Amino acid sequence: MVVNLSEQYSLLCDWISEIRDQDIQLDRMRFRRNLERIGEVAAYEISKSLTYLEKEVQTPLGIATAKVLKNQPVITTILRAGLPLHQGLLNFFDKADNGFISAYRKHQRDGSFEIRLDYISCPELEGRVVIVSDPMLATGASLVKTIQYLREEGHPAEIHVVVAIACTVGIEYVLREEPNCRIWCGAIDDELTAKGYIVPGLGDAGDLAYGNKVQM
Repeated sequence: MVVNLSEQYSLLCDWISEIRDQDIQLDRMRFRRNLERIGEVAAYEISKSLTYLEKEVQTPLGIATAKVLKNQPVITTILRAGLPLHQGLLNFFDKADNGFISAYRKHQRDGSFEIRLDYISCPELEGRVVIVSDPMLATGASLVKTIQYLREEGHPAEIHVVVAIACTVGIEYVLREEPNCRIWCGAIDDELTAKGYIVPGLGDAGDLAYGNKVQM
């Protein structure tokens, strides 16, 4: 399942516009905050699909029957670019367990690249809802490898993917490899360059959020 959160008009459309705008991108704090707010919207929408139970709550005047989340999800992000989205998800799922994965493109001299995963830290995943965040879904290679890496740690009941900008090519690849995951996108673009960059996209989300990195 794929959900394009900007298909319906909302404030999220403003935030997508701002993270794309090359002038507004110069304000790193604003860029991070917009990604965080996109994560908050995604968290709210995902929360509608989760399982709840009824609980009696004692108020000062009586007893109320309330619906509460049955189980907390595991919020997982791909370092470093995914941190602002992760924070947005965590703002809403504030009791959730957290996981962190280091995944990056190792570029070769001929322009090709391979996906390297050097680090993973996560709680028990067996039978749980896992939400993976990464700002950009381009080729889908790093995301698929991340999900496969997570499956080696356990067998989640559900996997949700939250991205700010996705490319149709990457979405198709992820769903071929992981047909049961749900992808929540801030916006979807159709073009992917030969080097694996989304057009119009927004550039390198990690660099825009935290500063340019040295290419290794």
